[in-house]
Amino acid sequence: MRVVVVGAGEVGFHLAQRLSEEHQDVVVIDSDPERVEHAAQQLDAQTLLGNGAALSVLRRASVRNAAMLLAVTSQDEVNLVACLAAKRLGVSYTVARISNPDYYETDSVLSREQMGIDLVVNPERECARETFLLLQNAAFTQVAEFAGGRVQLVGLRVRDGAPVAGRSIRELREVFEGGYHYVTAAIVRNGQSLIPKPDDTIEADDLIYLIAPTSELDEVPPLAGYDRFTLKRVMIAGGSEEGLFIAQLCEQQGVECTILDRDRRRCVELAEQLPKSLVLHADATDLELLEMEGVSGVDGFVASTGNDETNLLSSLLAKEAGARKVLSLVHKFEYLKLVPAVGVDASVSPRIAAVNAILRRIRRGRVMTVASLSGIEAEAIEFVVGENCPIAGKALKDVAFPKEGVVGTILRDGEIILPRGADVMQPGDDVIVFAMPEAIPEVEALFD
Repeated sequence: MRVVVVGAGEVGFHLAQRLSEEHQDVVVIDSDPERVEHAAQQLDAQTLLGNGAALSVLRRASVRNAAMLLAVTSQDEVNLVACLAAKRLGVSYTVARISNPDYYETDSVLSREQMGIDLVVNPERECARETFLLLQNAAFTQVAEFAGGRVQLVGLRVRDGAPVAGRSIRELREVFEGGYHYVTAAIVRNGQSLIPKPDDTIEADDLIYLIAPTSELDEVPPLAGYDRFTLKRVMIAGGSEEGLFIAQLCEQQGVECTILDRDRRRCVELAEQLPKSLVLHADATDLELLEMEGVSGVDGFVASTGNDETNLLSSLLAKEAGARKVLSLVHKFEYLKLVPAVGVDASVSPRIAAVNAILRRIRRGRVMTVASLSGIEAEAIEFVVGENCPIAGKALKDVAFPKEGVVGTILRDGEIILPRGADVMQPGDDVIVFAMPEAIPEVEALFD
């Protein structure tokens, strides 16, 4: 499949990298020579220097032969015009990264259809939803929803003395058979990722990824050594768009929320939009102020300014002051690996959130949802089993499933099934698969 990516920033580069690894025909366009040069050196993709919204540049990219155009620059207007131009040139599916809600709200003068956009992705809203999910449990460092929210993939670090520490996957299945319903999708140990086999052992300090029904997620943290948790109070540092959206979600769910920003004018705007929240004109890097405002008593602290360094600093101060769970928004991909090292509980990236929202539209087969995670290279993909796909009607033990992939959950007629070798894939089943990048093409072929 030929895909044209407009924008070689971190979102565009990450998307192009994933697609090129899966042997897709990728063209990357950017007006910045340095970004184009970097993409040319690092990616197995065609690169073009120029304005991705210009017809002449799109023609040079042979956009007429593309199945899809992904306009993901940091400029909304460029993305809008690129999609409009691509649609006029015959591209069947276009995706635009849009941050300004004025461009896509229901009362907008220009509708999505008029602009030739099939999918609009707002990174800030996607990031806020992911952040709120993480806030609801002290243990989770990553979270992704599937099956309309009925199943979740979560990441958490195993503590010393945890019930699962020192036990093999096979042993855990026997010990917790019938008591807990989850599948261990991956283990990250010393920076190395693996899809676990029955004889692999979970050790203390491992980062593990589990797939479980949402209704039973409260039972998972105690297995890794964590206490149960109820989200009641949240403090947000930074009145960014992400911060505003997170506060709105807190208000909707009845969670007490305090939001701080150093810009007085922005505080006035926030107070108008957040009638149930306390808005303070304050600097979140002031430890004395944080302590005075009761940061030690909050269940969740989110650093959501537009500056990564400020976010990390305020997160560390909040953690030192006693906040129960601390999250930091991280915009630069290279900073994501620093978060666990400096002691912050979890990170959320608006750009990875945008990538996740887009990936679900650029897969082969009957793909419902895709989640790309910052702590591991693997992806979780939700497929629908078609009547004629190779996996239909076969037991898992009889399928040549890639070693670097695992079937996490089967959803059938409202029932959530944690699969075993004898389970048969039936047409219409929703199947959630966790796989490393090199295994994804083989997995997709089974469901195509």
